[in-house]
Amino acid sequence: MRRSTSAARVLLAGMLLLPALHSLPAQAQAPTEAPGRYPRVAIAEPYIELHTGPGRGYPVFHVAERGTSIDIIRRRTDWFKVRTEDRREGWVHRSQMLLTLQPDGGITELHDGTREEFTNHRWEMGVMAGDVDGARVVSTYGAFAFNESLSVELGASHILGRFSNSYMLTGALTHTFVPEWRLSPFFTLGTGVIRIEPKGSLVQPEDRTDQVGFAGVGVRAYLTRRFMLRLEYKSNLVFTSRNKNEEIDQWQGGFAFFF
Repeated sequence: MRRSTSAARVLLAGMLLLPALHSLPAQAQAPTEAPGRYPRVAIAEPYIELHTGPGRGYPVFHVAERGTSIDIIRRRTDWFKVRTEDRREGWVHRSQMLLTLQPDGGITELHDGTREEFTNHRWEMGVMAGDVDGARVVSTYGAFAFNESLSVELGASHILGRFSNSYMLTGALTHTFVPEWRLSPFFTLGTGVIRIEPKGSLVQPEDRTDQVGFAGVGVRAYLTRRFMLRLEYKSNLVFTSRNKNEEIDQWQGGFAFFF
C-alpha cells in the first residue's frame, strides 16, 4: 500500500460524473399487450406441465394439451414462463419447450445465451483473481441490473499479502457505456470495509478494520452461451484511523455467468 491523494481525486470525479452518466428511471409500467408481442408456439406432445415457479420443486398446477397455443413471456435459465390461451401463466422446463412447434410447423429452437440476452440480462455472478500492490487477490461478486447500463454490485475479496491477510466487502454502482457491444467498457464507483490481519511476528500489530472507497474502470466481453470475461482496475482509498489514508491499486480479471 502507498499513501496518495490521486485516488481521492478519482473518487471525487466519479461522484460528479456518475449521476450525469445515467439517472435511474422510475418503475416501468407493464407494457400494453398487443397481438404477436410474445413468441407463440403450439404443443405437439400429448401435454406439457405448467409449474407455479421456475423449478421442479414447484408444484404442477395445470396441464396444457396437444394443439394448444402458448405465448413465451420470458426465460430464467432452463425454465420458460408461458401463457396459455385461457390466460393461465406458469413455468415450463426447457425439455418440454423443445417439443413444441412454430406457427409454420417447424421445430422450436432455443438459443442458450445470445448477444441480446448478454445486453439485457438482469443478474450476474463472477469470480476473479489478480494483484493488489504486489499481493494476490481472489474476488467474487454478484450484480443486479436496473437496466441495460446501470447495475448495483456486491463483492467480497481475500487479499493474500506477505505480511498480512485482508478481507474486503464492497458495494458499488456500475455504469456500462455501450451495453450492446460485444466488448463493453464500464465505470464503477463504490465503498466498503477492509479487515487487515497482520501475520505473526515478534511484535504483533493489532488487527484493524477501516472504511474504503474506490473508483474503477474495466471492460466486459461476451464469450459464448451465458459466459463473459471481465477485466478491471480499481483505485481503492483506505480511510485509516491513523489519519494517514492509504491507496491500493487493484488489478483483476475473471469469468462471470449471466442470467
